[in-house]
Amino acid sequence: MDQDHQRGIGERLREGERSFSFEFFPPKDEAGEEQLWTAIRELEPYQPTFVSVTYGAGGTTRDTTVEITGRIARETSLLPMAHLTCVGHTIAEVRSVLTSLQDSGVNNVLALRGDPPGGPGAPWTATEGGVDYATDLIGIIKKSADVCVGVAAFPEGHVDAATLEDDVAVLKRKQEQGAEFAVTEMVLRASDYFGLVERARAAGVDIPILPGVMPILSLKSMTRMVELSQRQMPAEVVARLKPFEDDPKALRAEGITIATELCNDLLAGGAPGLHFYTLNRSKATREIFGALRISA
Repeated sequence: MDQDHQRGIGERLREGERSFSFEFFPPKDEAGEEQLWTAIRELEPYQPTFVSVTYGAGGTTRDTTVEITGRIARETSLLPMAHLTCVGHTIAEVRSVLTSLQDSGVNNVLALRGDPPGGPGAPWTATEGGVDYATDLIGIIKKSADVCVGVAAFPEGHVDAATLEDDVAVLKRKQEQGAEFAVTEMVLRASDYFGLVERARAAGVDIPILPGVMPILSLKSMTRMVELSQRQMPAEVVARLKPFEDDPKALRAEGITIATELCNDLLAGGAPGLHFYTLNRSKATREIFGALRISA
């Protein structure tokens, strides 16, 4: 096993180098799998700090997540991180997943509560013998395996948090449980990200917080994704995209420009890096990299 695959993402981030990372999701079919591996191969030359692979809604892709991250560890130069959620798993099953991941050469995990089986916004369903919160999941992971744990953070506050202060108090508890870094839900405005960092630092959270970025390739699909997280598209972004509603090519180009400006603002303001939600495609991410003058 390549020594780099044994390293923790937290360690890499603490070294202070600017981090660039990519997120993929487990494909549903053979065509999706081909698309995923094409994206991975096309993004590999950019030498990201790490790549992550999500868990399906309701924990449905557990085995696929383990399989993909293991294959990334074996067959590429990339450092993989697997998402692990509380949804539908007993503590014993969580430990079993951790064993499978480590056996596959995966030593980095993103600990999340996860969306309920009914999807975002549905009522939370507890699993008998499991846990209900990411903070508890982190504790189990740290006691069960020698892995680096990352967590989620929320630029506009978690939808279930009563206040923004309560939201960062949860992030502080995640740090206390052993989280070494955080990745945010997709950032819609740079000011939201910097507000989160300011609140977190004031609350005693000192782990690196990486902003998540998603290129806008379609106004309809992006609006839908934002609504799923129970937020709203910024009016200024909608105003820039509306004129191109009937011209998909022009809208996509403007969406890439908006994402590039956001990335520049985040980096200029001191973000430790960028985490790209790729949707298993590499083209838009590569275009943003080109515009940012980040070369392969």
